[in-house]
Formats: sequence, C-alpha cells, structure tokens
Amino acid sequence: MTRTEPRPTTEPRHPAEARERPEHERTNHRAPTAAATVHADRVPRPDQHDHGALRAALAAATEDTVVYDLAGIGRQYAALCAELPGVAVRFAMKACPVDEVLGHLAGLGSGFDAASPQEIAQALRTGVAPELIHYGNTIKSDRNIAEAYRLGVRDFATDSLEDVAAIAEHAPGSRVFCRIATTGEGALWGLSHKFGCSPEDALRVLGAARTAGLVPSGLSVHVGSQQMTAEAWAAAIESLAAVLEALNWRGITPERINLGGGLPALGVLDRRGRPLEPPLDKMFTVLREGMERLRAVNAAPLDFLLEPGRHLVADHGAIRAHVARLSSRHRLDGTREDWLYLSCGKFNGLYEMDQLQYRLEFPTHPGGQFVNAVVAGPTCDSDDAYAQDGGPVRVPRAVASGDPVWIHSCGAYATAYATQGFNGFAPLPYTCVGGPVPDGGHP
Repeated sequence: MTRTEPRPTTEPRHPAEARERPEHERTNHRAPTAAATVHADRVPRPDQHDHGALRAALAAATEDTVVYDLAGIGRQYAALCAELPGVAVRFAMKACPVDEVLGHLAGLGSGFDAASPQEIAQALRTGVAPELIHYGNTIKSDRNIAEAYRLGVRDFATDSLEDVAAIAEHAPGSRVFCRIATTGEGALWGLSHKFGCSPEDALRVLGAARTAGLVPSGLSVHVGSQQMTAEAWAAAIESLAAVLEALNWRGITPERINLGGGLPALGVLDRRGRPLEPPLDKMFTVLREGMERLRAVNAAPLDFLLEPGRHLVADHGAIRAHVARLSSRHRLDGTREDWLYLSCGKFNGLYEMDQLQYRLEFPTHPGGQFVNAVVAGPTCDSDDAYAQDGGPVRVPRAVASGDPVWIHSCGAYATAYATQGFNGFAPLPYTCVGGPVPDGGHP
C-alpha cells in the first residue's frame, strides 16, 4: 500500500537512509576500469551498419568537412529502440547540436535532453512537443529556469535543495527528477564529481520538492560517458532500487526513471590505439533486467527514459581532413620521432583525442611502407595531439601535405566542441547525407 504521509521521525530509519558505515566496513562494489575490457590482440568489432553513403561523401569531398549519415543515425536509433522496447529516448543534444540531425531524430520519435534555454529553443525548432524535452542540467540559474518554463518545459533535473527552491519559485508545479551520483568508474569520462547527489540527499531533495509544490516525479543516473562495463549499469540499478524503496517508505512514489547516457560508440580506439570493445549486448541485458527489478520495487507503475548521445551519432559521422605535414625530428634523449600533423585536431573537430584515438584512413595510400607517428592537430598548442603517453599510429611513409585523410567514428562532439577559430583555424563545415530510414523507432 502506498503511504500518503511521511513516517514519524521517531520510527526507525529505512536501511537506505542509514547506509553510512566506517570505511573499513564498506564493501567495494565499484565497476572495473575501462582498461579491463580492452583487448589489444583483437581487431575492431565489425560495424553492423552500411557506411556506403558516408564513404561516398568522404570520397567526393575536396575540402575539409564533417559528414553525418542521417540514415545510419536512424538505423542506430531503431536498433536501440528494439533493444529497449518501451523506453523513451531523449537524445543528448550536446553530442551533436546539428539541426538536420536533431530534425531527423525528432521525425523518428525522439525527444531531447537539453542543458540550456538555447538548446531547448533549438529542440523546439524541430517541431517536437515541449513535453518531449527535459532540462537535464542540474546547474541552472534563476533566469535559465524561468526561460525554460516560458518555453514550455515542465521537466527539470535537480540534485540540491537550493536548486529545488529555485525551480519552485520560477517554474511552479513542474516535475523534477533527482540525479543520483555514480562512481563513473569504467567510463572514459566519469562525470562523477560535478553532478548528482548521494542517495541520502536524494530523499531530502524529493521530499523538499513535494513540500514546495513540485511533483517529485523521478530519479536519474548517469554512469559516465563511453561506459565500458555492464557492471556500472548493475551498480546504478542497485542504487536506484534502494532509493526507490526509501522514497516509497516516505510516501513518495516516483513515476519514471531516467537511465541517463553512457551507452558507448563502437568504432573508437583507446589511447594506445587498441580497439575498445564494450560489452553492448550485456549492457542491454542488464538494463532490461534492471528495469524489471525497479518496477518490482516501486509501489506505482514506472516509465523509463534514456539519454543516448554518442551511441547514436559517433559511428555515423566522419571528417574529411588533409595532411598538413609528416615530419621527423630527434628528441632531447636522442631518439627519433615521427609526427603526423593534420588539418584538424582538438580545437576543430577532435576534442576527445586526449582520451582516445580516432581511426584514420588514407584513401590515396592504401599500401606501401609505414612509419609509427604521433598524431597532432595544426595549432600552436601542445594539447592539440593524441595523448603523449599513448601509442603511435601507423602512417604511410609516402603521405604528403594536402593528401586527404578520413577520420572515422567522430560524429559525437565534433561540431559541439569546436572553437570559433583558435589560432585562426575555423570550425569545419558539415554536410548531411543518407536516405530513408526503416521503421522501428517509437515516441
């Protein structure tokens, strides 16, 4: 039976509210690190999609450009919906704020995870209804909240009492979902410090939301970007289950769970150039089983949301760049080192090169002799290069300045992270290709 009043404070606390124990008594349930799932002796996992349109566009390009395959993104969306039927998709706009991509996903039934009023306005321009947009950023000013509310958004993420008070004042009656912190372990980017609160704080936050006249509608997690372990999802499910049980104990019955982002791309390499092979099938199994577990815990029916970003777009975007120079020089220790300088790098398309390597293809040099080179972008910034503790890349010895280079699986964040012209290197233009998309999506 669902309670309608909080339990008196004289009653024993629910176990989830009394979890803190001395450090030496705690059991370590942390997910293993990403490195544990990297297999240096195996080739990259074959992509299940047809990249013919993407490759044709790269071949046809005579100038540097980012290419997005809309049909490929659509197929990825349909495949995700088939793996997790009934789960509503809210595309994380930050991963690819390209109007054509957003419009294509909206046409397939996707909603959007927005982090600012500007992103909300861009999402609305696709024609999507405001109820399919949520303000997923826990960091927002009073002005941001008021503007989002004016634009019609009624779903807000939160993780603090202060934010709840601001939402109650500037977006009265709205629905809030509280983000629970995760360790972020097992992901290339953990996202574990800036966002999310403890399970104990989540109880206080949603209790305060109810008192303030807001609807404490749900919980959310994010296991980290480019998550490489299924165990991270399992740990998040366990945390959600404990909080749900404690909320029910207090008479709060959430109506939805936001499982966040984190689903990985398949076509990237680790810092040493080895293929990353996330156990995607196992991840989906853990998520499906986890949703059933959470439904069994909650006293009311639960709906589920997911916020994929890179999983939908990374492997269906590529860059046609060119070689600036292949050079060789001696280091101070006397060793010789080869460097491949590209026309794009960290500040105009390849921002994530500090944590991974992108697959490079040299279409005019399919064979011949190779050298092992460090890959870097064109700017006068030492960070504009693959990680210095990473591995070198095999580069055709015969490449010359101006030769085309195809950079694969960089559709996520390629345009979003580009500067407006650092060192005078302008953001790359983009083009979209692709045909009809098969049925399979859902709203």
